[in-house]
This record gives sequence, C-alpha cells and structure tokens, in this order.
Amino acid sequence: MATVYESKLEFAEKSVFSLKNKVLKLDTYDQVKPYIEQLSNKKDLQKIDLSGNTISPEVTKHLAKEFLNHKNSLRELNLQDIYTSRDKNEIPASLKEFFAAILQLPHLQVLNLSDNAFGQDTIEVLEDFISKCKYVEHFIMSNNGLGPLSGSRVGKALFKMAKLREIAKEKDADVRSLKTFWCGRNRLESGSAEFMALGLRSNKHLEDVRLYQDGIRPNGIARLIHHGLSYLHDLQVLDLDDNTFTVAGSIALADALSSWPELKVLNVNDCLLKAKGSIKLLEKLAEISDKSKLQQIKLQYNELDSDSLKLLVGLLPSMVRIPDLELNGNVFEEDSEYIDKLNSIFTIKGSGSLDELDDLEEPDSEEEESSSEDENESEKEEDDEQRKEVEARLISLEEQLAGTHII
Repeated sequence: MATVYESKLEFAEKSVFSLKNKVLKLDTYDQVKPYIEQLSNKKDLQKIDLSGNTISPEVTKHLAKEFLNHKNSLRELNLQDIYTSRDKNEIPASLKEFFAAILQLPHLQVLNLSDNAFGQDTIEVLEDFISKCKYVEHFIMSNNGLGPLSGSRVGKALFKMAKLREIAKEKDADVRSLKTFWCGRNRLESGSAEFMALGLRSNKHLEDVRLYQDGIRPNGIARLIHHGLSYLHDLQVLDLDDNTFTVAGSIALADALSSWPELKVLNVNDCLLKAKGSIKLLEKLAEISDKSKLQQIKLQYNELDSDSLKLLVGLLPSMVRIPDLELNGNVFEEDSEYIDKLNSIFTIKGSGSLDELDDLEEPDSEEEESSSEDENESEKEEDDEQRKEVEARLISLEEQLAGTHII
C-alpha cells in the first residue's frame, strides 16, 4: 500500500513538472535527456514529481543539477517510490546526489521520500541529510524499512535539525520550523521510542505527526508520548494507527490530551486500547470536552464496550464541535441503547458523523485468558521513578548531541 500524502500547497499546472507513475527505468543520460530539456524550459517551476519511476545514480546527478536551476521557485519535491529494482549500493549513492542539491533549495517546503527501501544501508546518508536540513516544513518518510536502529538515528538527526534551525534563523530568513513529520510503516518498534521522542519534542512547532503501523508496544508508546509528543503544544493531527497501547499507552495518551489544545484529528484505530484503557482516554476527553477542537476521533478495533459508549454519550454534547467517530470492530452490541443515543446526538447537533457499525466483535474469552499473563506486564503504567530515569537519559543525550554533528 503506497503512502498517500495530500499536499497543503496548490500550484498552477504550468508551474508543475510531473513524471508521476510513468514507470520509467532511467539508467543513462540519454534516457533522461528529454525530461531534462523539459525541466530546463520551465519557468517559475514550483513542484517536481518523479514518483513511481526508477532512477539510477547517474541520472540522479543530472536531475539534481536541474533542481538547482529552479532553486528560487521550487516548493515541493516528490521522490516517492523511485528505486524499484535498484540494489543496496545504488540507493545511497543516488540519495547523496539528491540530498546535496535539496539542502540548497531555500524555498522547498514539502519533501516526500516515502516507499523507498532505505533500510540500514542508507542511514549514514539519511542521518547526515536530516541533521543539516533547515528549510523543509513538511517531511514525509513512510514505508522505508528503517527498523528500530535506523529509527533511533533518525530521532537523533531530528534533534540536530531543530538545533540547527534555532541558530540559522538568526541569519537566514528562509529557515522555517518543521510542521509535518510522517514516519509510518517503518518498523520503529519500542527500541526507537526514546530517541524518536527526543527528536520530536525538539521540533516544538510540529502540527502533524504520523507514526502509524510501526510495531510500537505499550511501554514504547508511553515513553514516546510522555517524553516526546506531549511537548508539542501546536499539534493538530496525531496518527498512531496500528501500534499497541493497552492500558499503559492509553493512560499516557489520556495524560497528554490537555497538552494539545489545537488537536483536530486523533487516530488510534487498531491500537488495542482495551476496555479499561478506552475508559481512561474518554474520561480525560470528558474533562476537556468544552475546549476540545477535535474533528475526527478514530477508535476502531480497540475492545471498547458499553461503558465506553456511555461515556461518549455523556461527553459529546459538551464538545465545541461533534467530531466524526469511527467505532467499528469493538465489542459492544450493535443494538445497544447507547448506539441510538449517539445517533440522536449527531442528528440533533447537525455536525460530525458516526461510521456504519457493521463490523462489531464479541470478545474471545479463551484468547484473552491465554494472553492476559503476557499483557499484564505491558499494561503497567510507567511509575514516576522510571519516568525520571528516562528523562535524565534524554537530557544527557541532548547535552551530548548539542556539541556534535553525527553520533
């Protein structure tokens, strides 16, 4: 499944150059020459889209030079899915050429690197680039096969990026804060949580963070939220779809809700909040409901029960705007009285929507019994002493990284 990013920027057709999904295999200069000529003839070019092709390092050199010919106007660059069939040595060699040019594009706002197989082989080049990147506002990097070790290094690089931008803003008016960071489907797992937390909280003006389908377990989620995401007071979109929360992660999420006064979209579909965790989250949401700006709440496949529905019925009428709700795949009865009450709320308020509840489940008692012993440990909330230890480690790491370029 390809990563879908809908750009916030709008461009006139004449200011866009696109080879999107042409499935070109560009190996030599002769093969790319016609497209280079088209690029050269463009005036006031604002967007280049090379996605859905496969590009060699040799071709990259020529394209990168062309980027620089449009450095005064280029605002968006899509390099999604451009390395199909390339071997592990070609990808870092190509990225090195692209990144050297991208660092010199002062007006570039959007960079999409998704659906390229970076893995371990490109981390040196990728880490160096992120550490030096001071212009891009919207950084999209999903489905790159990073894993926890490379994910940790990306987190460190994000910290260095933030520090670089703080200093560079004093002399360079084009330097901007990072607003969007996507790193979903990258197998970050819990092993990268502390470093990713450090990188995220350093970029304090982030508005859109998506770490979906990353295999992060409850204690990792709790640390990511407590020590990272909770610092992002401008956050508007948070997507943690298809990670594992249980009670520990749900409590961390509930604790952080009041830190996000601008939050509009919360996606925790497929996160196994469980009944107890769901109640913790909804109880906290009820406390701040009269101030909440939420427009979408995605709670599918989380073992919500009738008690959770009862809480929803109580809190929704007090919200500024009734949000769209996704509740499929939970364990309450389809004919529950609270479903009717929810539908009545949407009808009366005239805003928001409730998804069609056509996929509800009954809890599997045998499966719950067999897994309860394993989950008991993962559901324990991180205590104050553990949290202080993690915070001390992150502060120490901040001090180390502040004086180095790449660690």
